[in-house]
Amino acid sequence: MGGELADERVRPALSLQRWDRVAFVHWRYRPDALRPHLPPGVRLQVIDGSAWVGLVPLVLHLRAPRLLGAPGWAELAELNVRTYVTDGQHDGLVFLRVHCARRLVTAALRAGLGLPYAYVPGTAATRAGVTTWAMAGTCVAVEAGAPVVPDPLLTALTARFSAFTRHAGATWRVPVEHPPWPLHEARTLRLRTDVLCRTGLPDPQDDRPLAHWSPGVDVRVGAPRRAAPGRVAL
Repeated sequence: MGGELADERVRPALSLQRWDRVAFVHWRYRPDALRPHLPPGVRLQVIDGSAWVGLVPLVLHLRAPRLLGAPGWAELAELNVRTYVTDGQHDGLVFLRVHCARRLVTAALRAGLGLPYAYVPGTAATRAGVTTWAMAGTCVAVEAGAPVVPDPLLTALTARFSAFTRHAGATWRVPVEHPPWPLHEARTLRLRTDVLCRTGLPDPQDDRPLAHWSPGVDVRVGAPRRAAPGRVAL
């Protein structure tokens, strides 16, 4: 599996972003529960004996590169549900569902990339070291703790530099590039969500998730590339 650094440079970038105040909340899952949700051409990765589902709320700052006179970063709350895959050359992730608090962003990413975005109003706020994301059907409050040095499991669950999606009859890979995540311990003070059920997933194997937090990274997102067929035997 990949390391903490991107496996390729993203030059030029289709979009420049900042993923800010990010929580990583992970559960173990049986692989059979996730395989039906994958696009063709990728294989589910079993990590530390399990498949994994991540619930990842964040604050997204978004702009297109090289736009002179742009008023700055567009800021919005986002929450994604994802699992971890490979195409045989690139380790990456598949978004199973994404809730986004901006209609225009939702429409653009659904139409342009086929990503499973849904417009869901929501907010994010940080007070006294606790970040709270509130979206319809979901409330997540995470208290950041001490910095951690990622072990192989945490690296495998966070250092992902390709997103795979099914669109227009083909599987596509979207490359991303960013520095290593600055990761912290985290404690979930509140965790209420119906997004796993909305995604069509059963309950996790363990109701005590693995939780971490990051202040964020600056990100370069590349143009989608058609995934080469036949790399992975499913």
